[in-house]
Amino acid sequence: MSSRSHVSGVLNTGGTTNITSSAVGHRPVLTTGPRAAEKGADGPARADVGVITILGVETQAVRLALDLGEDLVGGLRFYTGDVPADDRPVRVAVIRALGQGQRSAMAAYDNLRRHHDPRVIVLAGIGGGIHPSVRLDDVVIATRVVYYDLRKKTPQGTHRRGEEREAPAELGHAVNAFFTDHDPGDFAVTDPGGTTRSVRFHHGPIGSGDAVIADGDSGVLRYLASFNDKILAVDMEAGGLSQASHEESAGSGRPHGWVVVRGISDDASTAKDDDHHRTASWHAAVALRELLPYLKTPRDERAAPAARA
Repeated sequence: MSSRSHVSGVLNTGGTTNITSSAVGHRPVLTTGPRAAEKGADGPARADVGVITILGVETQAVRLALDLGEDLVGGLRFYTGDVPADDRPVRVAVIRALGQGQRSAMAAYDNLRRHHDPRVIVLAGIGGGIHPSVRLDDVVIATRVVYYDLRKKTPQGTHRRGEEREAPAELGHAVNAFFTDHDPGDFAVTDPGGTTRSVRFHHGPIGSGDAVIADGDSGVLRYLASFNDKILAVDMEAGGLSQASHEESAGSGRPHGWVVVRGISDDASTAKDDDHHRTASWHAAVALRELLPYLKTPRDERAAPAARA
């Protein structure tokens, strides 16, 4: 003889569940985990700013500059903490991507969104400078990205189809305010060893693709110069971050902010090497620290309930 028990209800293991024609109303939304509350037993506190790094040296620099602690969530390792800023601290969550490239950056973005739901995500680390105004160890802060790897192969050659994406206007205004308050953008930056350098911070677009560029005569660099002669630097992840943020906004119904901060470690030529990785990473981390107060969530938005009818 067998017996059956009937169990009804809603099981939600995190995120948002939509219910139609139910006893609790038509199309309610139940939210659990980090989105449900500022702090709760179901997950970590929601972050104001999420940060993605790629290399170990970049992660070390950000963790040290922001004084962050380690936070294990399953098999994922985050670095979290409250960074002092004006009236209240900025809650930061950092994750290192599994590897280089656009796809890995997009996966890191998804992990940050699921576990810390930051309002803004910053890609911080090193990049190659390609504009005459940019020197080694300078910092480029970008809210516009040109993805250059879309292309058509023909017998006559390669035809590139650049795709430009811009961060939400709110983030553009935030970065503009930072540079207004810090004109002309020269900073005295002291590294952990006690050496102080004068570092110039620049604001402008960057190019992004999946290729490591180590040729000053590269067709990619000629293409980027023809696309926009103001492009300052190149990297391998910003295109993925901007695309992930763009697509996430369609599902959530709200814009998702992003900013790219790149310390210049090389000039994308045959002279490219690792000699400036540590210094450029530190300068990018300091730039991130200085930028954080301009990126934090307004207090009223931070406290707003997540559920909606």
